[in-house]
Amino acid sequence: MDSSIFFGISTMAYIVAMIIYITYLAFRNRNIGIAATTVTIIGFISQTMAIFMRWKEFYEISGMGILRSVPLTNLYESLIFFVWCVILGYLIIEFKYKNRSFGAFVTPVAGLALAFIDISGMSKEIHPLIPALQSNWLLAHVTMSFISYAAFALSFSTGLMYLIVKAERRNQGAYIFWTVTLGIFITFLFAMGLDFVTFKVAVRPEEFIKSYLFKASFLSSSGTVKILSWISMFVIILLIWRLGLVLKRVIERFNISAENLEEITYKSIAIGFPIFTLGGLIFGAIWADQAWGTYWSWDPKETWSLITWFVYAFYLHGRMLRGWKGNKVAIVAVVGFMAVIFTYLGVNLLLSGLHAYGGIE
Repeated sequence: MDSSIFFGISTMAYIVAMIIYITYLAFRNRNIGIAATTVTIIGFISQTMAIFMRWKEFYEISGMGILRSVPLTNLYESLIFFVWCVILGYLIIEFKYKNRSFGAFVTPVAGLALAFIDISGMSKEIHPLIPALQSNWLLAHVTMSFISYAAFALSFSTGLMYLIVKAERRNQGAYIFWTVTLGIFITFLFAMGLDFVTFKVAVRPEEFIKSYLFKASFLSSSGTVKILSWISMFVIILLIWRLGLVLKRVIERFNISAENLEEITYKSIAIGFPIFTLGGLIFGAIWADQAWGTYWSWDPKETWSLITWFVYAFYLHGRMLRGWKGNKVAIVAVVGFMAVIFTYLGVNLLLSGLHAYGGIE
């Protein structure tokens, strides 16, 4: 029995939990809610066991020592750990706020992220790091970075939900912001799915991302397809803008108050920011000095990490020192996670640099 079996169990558990959570929202039955939480916990325990087994397998193959064998050396392993952190954060929120409604939003992300690993054909092989990167700082730097990413992901979800709940009029700036943001996200998601269905290429996922991304839509060789793609995005954004107040009423039925959403957003960032500062930037700089002989080289990953840091520093400055609350800081929380996504995936897959080892291979 190896780690892949337990990863498979956790994937199925999160997908089943998603279905049960949605059922719970529909019927508001306490027993259904308990079942949803139970299945989520089973998936979390299974994933935890899988991570430790993967760590053991890495240690036996690499021979680099236990601290240098943490399974966080490629996109597959980092996605697994990111999902684990998100589920842990969600369970803490559920037990603290006694509200299971968030589960219908979090478990789909976890289940689909793990399912994407299998669908995309992402490599699951263990590849020890090159000698220059074999350091005890790996455990601290990478682990703390992804813990902070998970905290920022939760703040993104609650920040976006806050904007939806507080929306009163369609001509509000905050209302327009979240409808455009959600519309672009949904459009790009469909476009990526269209790429996958259209090309069905048997290549490495990294090559697919770099060579085929949006080639079936926005970057198509056909001018007509390009125009239709942009029109489709505009139509999707317009529909979300038109039906946004309906979505607000749906979320309000989940008994999630705007005050709780704002509190969770703030606490998630307040926890994630110092962890990111220490683990992502400071420990990363120390590791970089050991590996490359310099603390900072303006590598794309380092640059975007610094941009991310500034966005969340601006959030905390605005909220704590300027007394900002409401839509202003919620928008910053959403923008901050966009920077996180590009730091995590965009840099690795679309740009080159010293952090290319963290790609999808």
